[in-house]
Amino acid sequence: MMHGGGGMMHGGGGPMRPGLSRAGDLIDDITYGKAYDHTVVTRLLKYLKDYKGRFVIALVSMIIYTLTLLAMPQLVGMAIDDLVETRDIGRLTIWLAFFIGNGLLNWGSQWLQILYMAYIGQGVLFTLRKQMFDHLQKLSLSFFDRHEVGRLMSRVQNDVTALQEVVSAGVLDISADLLSLIGIVVMLFISNAQLALITLTVIPVMVGVMAIWQRYARNAFMRVRMAISAVNAGLQENISGARVIQSLSRENLNLQRFDDMNTANFDANVQAGRLTAGIQPATEILMGAGIMLVVIFGGMQVLEGTLTVGVLVSFVLYVQRFFDPIRRLTLQYAELQRAMAGGQRIFEVLDTQPEIADTPDATELPTIQGEIIFDHVSFEYVPDLEVLHDINLHVRPGETIALVGSTGAGKSTLVSLVARFYEITKGALTIDSYDIRKITQASLRRQIGIVLQEPFLFSGTVRENILYGRSDASEEELVQAARAVGADNFIQRLESGYDTMLHERGSNLSVGQRQLVSFARAVLADPRILILDEATANVDTQTEILIQNALQQLLKGRTSLVIAHRLSTIHDADRVVVLDEGNIVEIGTHQELMAKGGIYHHLYTMSYAINDPESAGGGESPDAAPPDNDTPGQP
Repeated sequence: MMHGGGGMMHGGGGPMRPGLSRAGDLIDDITYGKAYDHTVVTRLLKYLKDYKGRFVIALVSMIIYTLTLLAMPQLVGMAIDDLVETRDIGRLTIWLAFFIGNGLLNWGSQWLQILYMAYIGQGVLFTLRKQMFDHLQKLSLSFFDRHEVGRLMSRVQNDVTALQEVVSAGVLDISADLLSLIGIVVMLFISNAQLALITLTVIPVMVGVMAIWQRYARNAFMRVRMAISAVNAGLQENISGARVIQSLSRENLNLQRFDDMNTANFDANVQAGRLTAGIQPATEILMGAGIMLVVIFGGMQVLEGTLTVGVLVSFVLYVQRFFDPIRRLTLQYAELQRAMAGGQRIFEVLDTQPEIADTPDATELPTIQGEIIFDHVSFEYVPDLEVLHDINLHVRPGETIALVGSTGAGKSTLVSLVARFYEITKGALTIDSYDIRKITQASLRRQIGIVLQEPFLFSGTVRENILYGRSDASEEELVQAARAVGADNFIQRLESGYDTMLHERGSNLSVGQRQLVSFARAVLADPRILILDEATANVDTQTEILIQNALQQLLKGRTSLVIAHRLSTIHDADRVVVLDEGNIVEIGTHQELMAKGGIYHHLYTMSYAINDPESAGGGESPDAAPPDNDTPGQP
């Protein structure tokens, strides 16, 4: 279980993610697929099994709604012809009843369609989001090494939202538009086949105009999404980096850069607005042309007595309605493309299998003593690029091992293998004689605690964060854990004590206070093996004293692997293991390695002696540089 970090610790020699630019990221996230992807649709239909009854109601409602739309022009035409023929004004009451009945049926069926499809759509999306969240938590860390957080957030948010627009209403809306289109064409030919053929002559022109418009519109709308994404990214970056910006007096320069992005966003939206404004008049002109043809040729037939006035009026109304579904279907085409692409990417993530999985015969790890043995262990993040070479190390139960080495030596990678965040490539790694590949991951990690350099606190109260690894602990155990690491004093001084709400990532606490809460979380969880990945690297001297006292409590009786640059932690370790380019080059106590005069002596003299000239054995260097932090993500 992780106590300092947010649930994952990346191995040091991990592969670099592809160096894509922000524009490249945006292009990747704004993807258009096929308007109909059979695989995506088939898989989505499986989610409708629990909503069969509601879907049937929505489908029937859609059909009734479409039929009422088709019936209205016909009713108008019939009413006109009836009144012209009978000249009985009293019959208006009968036709009024038909109109009201049709209107009520139209309203009721549309209400049921929207209501049930919203319920079905939200239910499917609820299930998809839950599955995505659950699946992402089970994927191996190597997956997160290869995929950026922003991309994964896009899968869960943007891609699911793209599907929402189609699943919630789009499916039946498109079906209704297609049914309306077919129904109108059928009604036109039933009324007057010759006039229907004349009217449909504008359709090829309409389709051509919409096809040309869509090609330009697609690029324009993509520009809009890219531009606003760039604006949001720039805004977030400048807000997060406000301290650095002000310290370097970059306000005016950053304003100019933001103004360029904002201008690009303005231009993209204006261009999209021009295209949107242009298609409406074009559609109206074509619709007007269709109506003009109906009026001219239909009027001639009325004068000849071969067509009634009512049929002509209903024809005009059908022509007006004929263009609406075509326009909507064209506009929905791009939405369908985005939804199919989003669905494809969602299922790609759901189909990704964890690279580290429990074997069918994996056993539960019992309570351990904490003996760790690396037996000729080698490891590579990518094939043929080994980052740990033939590691042999025996850690005795209750022993504290300090891992030392320059940045990139392999320290974080080594401890990541103990928690089985990555699978060893060669050799064997055992804990209390259990091969970690033959035990369940959950039983292993329940007995491992990890505190990282950057303490990660979750949304919620201080109490909830300390209880994160052991939610069933009593109030007394909670307070004892906080007191053991020296956190109780400052917690009691907070506005609401243990019930104080923490801001994002615990930003209303100092770094040292956040780290003490992380230590309290680790103490309460009572792990048998403790991994500290530079847990004291970012704190001041006064806070370090508190943390060192906390460490004495935290390390007591536990097997501990400590990646450290702090002098006191190294002094207190039972043994120091020195790594260099993925190899263990020296092992011994601090005194033994100093006397040896090897790599450790050199590292110590260059990095630590300025703080402890006596231990440096005369190797003090007044110009010694501070240590290079071996942050998570760099071994």
